[in-house]
Amino acid sequence: MKNILPTDVSDAEIIEGIAQGDNRFIYRIYKSFYPSIAHMIVNNNGTDEEAKDIFQEAVMVLYDKITQNKFELNSKLSTFLYAVSRRLWLKQLSRKGHTSNTSDISDFEDILHVEEDIQQHQEVENKFDQMNEAMNQLGEPCKTLLKDFYIKNLSMQDITEKFGYTNSDNAKTQKYKCLQRLKKIFFTIKIKE
Repeated sequence: MKNILPTDVSDAEIIEGIAQGDNRFIYRIYKSFYPSIAHMIVNNNGTDEEAKDIFQEAVMVLYDKITQNKFELNSKLSTFLYAVSRRLWLKQLSRKGHTSNTSDISDFEDILHVEEDIQQHQEVENKFDQMNEAMNQLGEPCKTLLKDFYIKNLSMQDITEKFGYTNSDNAKTQKYKCLQRLKKIFFTIKIKE
């Protein structure tokens, strides 16, 4: 096997590498994108084996499109693979009896649904990017306080002790002020775009 790729390979480089037949780029796709897609499938009535099969199928769709020169990336590669995997998983669920009439969906309708899925996933990714940028602009101690409360699920008492507030009411007030600042920054970022 050739040298291992660096972790910061761009989507365009991955597509070009696949087009040239370099299997390292397929490996990079699995390493980078499989975990989130497996998570989505397992959390939606799937097994690890089904997640592997669906992801393999999505990668084959991508591979076929690239090698047939029918692929134009209009989103992040992760978004494309997620949308294709989601659509494949929904079809499999329908075949398993979770819904009834998707077997007669035409390829054209399927492509439209994948495009809609990509657009929806891209909108969510954009909001996450905006929120991440807003969090980075927020500064300390607000950034850590909000992460501790909303991501790490620390109690107000834990936050009071960590930040040295006199009581949990003061910590709640500070959390509220931080949240207001975050909202203001977030909506300022949104307006700029």
